[in-house]
Amino acid sequence: MCTSIIEIARAEGMAKRGDEWFPLSQAVVAYDHARHAHLGDVITLDFVNTGLDPGARAAVELTLETAKELRAALDRAIASAEFEEAEVRGKDGGNGTVLRLVRAG
Repeated sequence: MCTSIIEIARAEGMAKRGDEWFPLSQAVVAYDHARHAHLGDVITLDFVNTGLDPGARAAVELTLETAKELRAALDRAIASAEFEEAEVRGKDGGNGTVLRLVRAG
C-alpha cells in the first residue's frame, strides 16, 4: 500500500554524486516502501536539482526510528548553530533585536 506522504522543500546547498558536486534546488521527504534498503516502509530523503539531469540527486532511505534520531540531532545542531551565530553577531539579529537563545542540554 502506497502512503502518498510527500513533503517538498526548497533546498540551498550542494550534494555529491560520484566525484562531482552539484547545487541543490529541492529536498523531497517521503514515507513509502523502501526501494533499495531491505526494510519495509522508510523515510526517504531525496536531495535534487530539478534544473539538471535526473541523476543530479542524492538519496537515502531511513527507518522511522533513524529518521526521528536524525531530526533530534538536526534540532540540536541548529539550536547550537543559532546560538553561535548570535554570539558572532553580538546577540543582534541584524535588525536591532536582541536575541535570547538558550542552549539545549
